[in-house]
Amino acid sequence: MKIKSIWLILAGTATVLLVMSLQSKASGSESAPYQVVRAEGKFELRDYPALKVVEATSGQNADSSFMRLFRFIRGSNQGQQKIAMTTPVLMSGSETNATMAFVMSANLNTNQVPKPNDSGLVVKEITAGQFAVFRFRGGRNTQNEQAALLKLKDWMKPQQLSQQSPPLYGYFDPPWIPGFFRHNEVMIRVQPQ
Repeated sequence: MKIKSIWLILAGTATVLLVMSLQSKASGSESAPYQVVRAEGKFELRDYPALKVVEATSGQNADSSFMRLFRFIRGSNQGQQKIAMTTPVLMSGSETNATMAFVMSANLNTNQVPKPNDSGLVVKEITAGQFAVFRFRGGRNTQNEQAALLKLKDWMKPQQLSQQSPPLYGYFDPPWIPGFFRHNEVMIRVQPQ
């Protein structure tokens, strides 16, 4: 009887996580805007406008950076302004010198983004450009990121796309979503075609 109860609890938990996952995707968080130039399966060539972001250097502690950025959008800024959460959360750099950034809503002009109270946060702009993108699933870890980056670079070669920047990783889902449901992307700025 105990084994059956455990299985029922596990099944119930899995169902709740699945429903939460679908609700979080259905809730419609604003995403960074772009235009698809070309698509081929999980690969896309996209044109992005300039994106306003608030960025934190995370070093080896991404959780700390996330919370600092989250406090910023919850009103810990000089305007005490609450800002809607957008997707993706952008990650770049190495394990020892990583950055994390929240994309600001397209409705905010650069001068409308309030100055952070946290001196370790920076408001900046990612310049407009063309990016090669590969969509992948799984949790955030070096192995998944490197495998995705390799696939993107392998796709870029026959497309004759010239890399113009280090990779940028985009994460769209909250951490409680199981890895196989997560939507992640690796992006590389390329010479426009």
